[in-house]
Amino acid sequence: MKLLKRFKFLVNVRKSVPFLVEFFRSKDISIVKKVLSIGLILGYFILPLDLIPDVLVLFGIIDDVAVFAFILQLIVKLAPEKLKERYEIKKL
Repeated sequence: MKLLKRFKFLVNVRKSVPFLVEFFRSKDISIVKKVLSIGLILGYFILPLDLIPDVLVLFGIIDDVAVFAFILQLIVKLAPEKLKERYEIKKL
């Protein structure tokens, strides 16, 4: 069941773009949370480490998508409730 919710979360990722923009522009969210979020995103793209190497094409892509979903879920958890409600984003 949790896997299905994560898949649904990923399919609706385009809805998350306005949420992310407001997350980083909001004055209600501390700079520490914003820096942590940016650090996670940049860290994953900059560091060449993968759980599953991209040589295994399908599994490598699934690995990248899973890490992206995990980071996005962490950002949602850091957001205040009113922001989540405004964009109808639910926690997993």
